[in-house]
Amino acid sequence: MQATRLTLICHAITPLQKQGRFPDDESVAMDWQAAASSLAGRYPKNLRLLCAPEARARQTAGLFGSAPVIEEALRDGNFGDWKGQAISQLDHGQLQDWMTNSASAPHGGESVEQICARVAQWMKTLETQPGHVVAITHPFVIRAAMLYVLQLPVAMFYRIDVEPLCATELRFNTVWRLRLETHAWPHEHGKIHAPH
Repeated sequence: MQATRLTLICHAITPLQKQGRFPDDESVAMDWQAAASSLAGRYPKNLRLLCAPEARARQTAGLFGSAPVIEEALRDGNFGDWKGQAISQLDHGQLQDWMTNSASAPHGGESVEQICARVAQWMKTLETQPGHVVAITHPFVIRAAMLYVLQLPVAMFYRIDVEPLCATELRFNTVWRLRLETHAWPHEHGKIHAPH
């Protein structure tokens, strides 16, 4: 049986991220159209390119291909009343409760548990769909996918840092595995050089 390869790519940085605010449906803070030519050939053409419905995910997907398919399961967490709000201005008790209790949703949106359940359900559907999927999504979705693959408790959710434009490689062949990729160093005349 052919394996399923899932490459999860976090969207590019946004102005709200730079300001320490919860996301809204904002655009990315880069000239993503100009950057498209540099990343378009990063992955082979025989892949399925998916992205979350938000503008920042759709714009980032444009770096990797011209016709991404919107996948609702990849949408960001629903942060309810906290959308666009500065983290520093939120009620400290509510924020602390949300970060320590995965079932809590003081903002009126989704809890971390609900996000993890949604992402796990979507990943189960990929287990019967071999081939390469490149999915542009959000830090919360990538964290949830990592917990599912590594079978970690939801308490580990905030121990995973997800940087803008980072790629996480996952494989399914009877079981899910995290795959750490090797990137060849520049070499000359067949010799591999270590970095200085």
